[in-house]
Amino acid sequence: MTETIHRRRIEVLADEPLIPAIVALAAEAGIVHYTLLPTAGGAGAHGRWRDDQLSGATAKVMLLAITSQDHAAAFIDRLAPLLESHHLLLMSSDVEVVRGRKFD
Repeated sequence: MTETIHRRRIEVLADEPLIPAIVALAAEAGIVHYTLLPTAGGAGAHGRWRDDQLSGATAKVMLLAITSQDHAAAFIDRLAPLLESHHLLLMSSDVEVVRGRKFD
């Protein structure tokens, strides 16, 4: 059986202009490897939204990272004060990964 290692999966949905600040907070917490995923649209507490290719005014991006429990906790602590004021969606879950040492 292939060996897996326990890690944390962090996902943050944010307005595109906030992504550099979120990436900086992740780096401060020790998370330096991540993927940014574009979004097409959705619906939330404030209604429906979709990506506006012309102005980027409502463009949202998903930051995805797999990291250690300690780095995830440090990132969540840094991001928590911004969740309400910036309407961020933060998800954190347990995952099992192959080649887990890549995500230390």
